[in-house]
Amino acid sequence: MASTQTIQLAAGLGTTTAPSPPAPLLTRLPSHAAAGVHQSMITDSVSRLKSATSIPAGVRVRPDEDGAPEVPYAVSLSVPASPSGVPLGASIRRGDARAQAAPSETKIDIHPAEPSHSQLTMIKGADGEPPVQCAVPRSTSTRDRRFDQFKTFSGRLERQLSSLRGMPPQEPADIETAESNKISEEEADGGEVPTADRYFAALEGPELDTLRATEVAVLPKDERWPFLLRFPISAFGMCLGVTSQAMLWKTLATEPSTAFLGVSPDVNHALWWLSVALMVLVSAIYLLKVVFYFEAVRREFHHPIRVNFFFAPWIACLFLVKGSPRPVWTIHHVVWFLLMAPIFLLDLKIYGQWMSGGERRLSKVANPSNHLAIVGNFVGALLGARMGLREGPIFFFAVGLVHYIVLFVTLYQRLPTNVQLPKELHPVFFLFIAAPSVASMAWARLRGEFDMGARVAYFVALFLFMSLAVRANMFRGIRFSLAWWAYTFPMTSAAIATVLYASEVTTVATRSLAVGLSGIATVTVTGVLATTVYHAFVRKDLFPNDVSIAITRRKPKFSKILAHLRSSGADVKELVFSFSSKNGASDSDDSASAVSKDYSNSSGDQSPMTRPIN
Repeated sequence: MASTQTIQLAAGLGTTTAPSPPAPLLTRLPSHAAAGVHQSMITDSVSRLKSATSIPAGVRVRPDEDGAPEVPYAVSLSVPASPSGVPLGASIRRGDARAQAAPSETKIDIHPAEPSHSQLTMIKGADGEPPVQCAVPRSTSTRDRRFDQFKTFSGRLERQLSSLRGMPPQEPADIETAESNKISEEEADGGEVPTADRYFAALEGPELDTLRATEVAVLPKDERWPFLLRFPISAFGMCLGVTSQAMLWKTLATEPSTAFLGVSPDVNHALWWLSVALMVLVSAIYLLKVVFYFEAVRREFHHPIRVNFFFAPWIACLFLVKGSPRPVWTIHHVVWFLLMAPIFLLDLKIYGQWMSGGERRLSKVANPSNHLAIVGNFVGALLGARMGLREGPIFFFAVGLVHYIVLFVTLYQRLPTNVQLPKELHPVFFLFIAAPSVASMAWARLRGEFDMGARVAYFVALFLFMSLAVRANMFRGIRFSLAWWAYTFPMTSAAIATVLYASEVTTVATRSLAVGLSGIATVTVTGVLATTVYHAFVRKDLFPNDVSIAITRRKPKFSKILAHLRSSGADVKELVFSFSSKNGASDSDDSASAVSKDYSNSSGDQSPMTRPIN
């Protein structure tokens, strides 16, 4: 008995299917242009079918050159299997049908194509077997689904609704196949976020925002991602810089030490409304990210560095209230409690992780960005004291003070195992200034005067500012990024504290220092804001692909690493991979094995490259 194989051509493109039984492939041939194998057989079949079949509804009829109507038909060819094992024994091209098979074994069936999403085809078997009519679903989905795993519902809701409507699952579009190998491992993770150890192992660079060369991202790095996926939580740093300027100019207009400047309150009004507009814009964009890409927000929240920036929106709101043109003590106390509630909840989570001794203990995740988790307590104490509250501000001041001391010592001693911070991260060193500056102002407002405690905190901030300012090499060769906004908020806080100190210690030196620091802070914010606008709207590179959220939950396999390196086009002579292992419940990473492999894409000597996988 001769076995048969069915082939199908769709829209004139020939493809073969090796699995058994193969799905029929359909082609559309005009009623007058059938040529190739058994030309007369095809012509006769078409003629008989045209005379015996009416044109289906929904099929567009086009006249040909002779004026006769042209109707699309589906052709199903059944040919015997090749003895050589080649699954396709026929070669068919658009506009030219050619087949190589025994005439006695070839069966052809021609029928009008259905205009629906599924096409009906007649498959004839060998040796007089009855034909079988079956529907072949045709995928019409061209939507890019590679980013679905970061969406709020991760595509699950769409599949559930399709199942409820009784629709068969559609085949993924061709655009997905290129990345299927990369995301298959991530999809098997059950939607869980990577651990802190995984973030440190897969990322490097400023704020852990650069993917290591030996890592494979779950999203395409060579394509531009959707804007919401590229919009990070650290964008609220812009709000911190602008809102702090509104506070500064309000202080310059109201404090006795700077009354000789004659600053108009209109400057504060303009900056305050600008701050409100920027805060609304950034908050609206990130809220859209929460709605549509909640999985990406989850990964940012579990990021060891990014989690600190979740304090930034609430700190910026406290600055807005503090810098409001109206007197602060006239604002209702409920506003303070509403803004401090999220900070209190974040304190419970972050400080608890610092003390727990787990993978997110402070000695492991310590970074200058952790100061954001401290500053919020001092800003809340400052605002609460100005609004006339007492116990609440003292509580947050005490919590912030004790954790600031621990953080300060941890960052100063830098454990031997910690890697030196890269140059691009140097702007966040200015966050060292923010906490003592705001703490001095908060204590002065709680005590009613700039007493010894406030002066101690202020002098610490002033010394840190001078120690960072004299190091000019920290300002050289740094590419622009959102990290530059770390210059603005701490410098403005130091300027405001200096103005308050000058009101207590009235001398020419203190007044000159207050004016000088205020000018430096204003120029810095103006320059960074102008540069941000330039990169956002002219160069359009302010928000690159956020690869820090696109890491795999597990360490990629060795074969995927090699495939990734081959596709990157890098010439590598020698790769040394060190794999870490954990003994029992220990959190320490030990080097378990090392694998050396020679890998080169070009002839000639290349310098060895070492890429650790931690």
